[in-house]
Amino acid sequence: MKCMKCGATAQQGLTTNVTDLQDCLIIVRNLPCFKCLECNEIIYTGDVIQQLEEIIDSAKKVMQEISIIDYSKVA
Repeated sequence: MKCMKCGATAQQGLTTNVTDLQDCLIIVRNLPCFKCLECNEIIYTGDVIQQLEEIIDSAKKVMQEISIIDYSKVA
């Protein structure tokens, strides 16, 4: 896959996504992504974005101050 930002090669990997909702911090670990080898841009596929949005919506309902979620265990 090519990086949309710089055009270099993006390699499959895992990352951590942090979403700050003012009164709640949601951390999703082991999130599948493509990482650019040149500029370190993180690229998610549509399926991963959809799943991430569902995880964040579920975590918002619980409304803990900090939620740390392992993507590989909920996806």
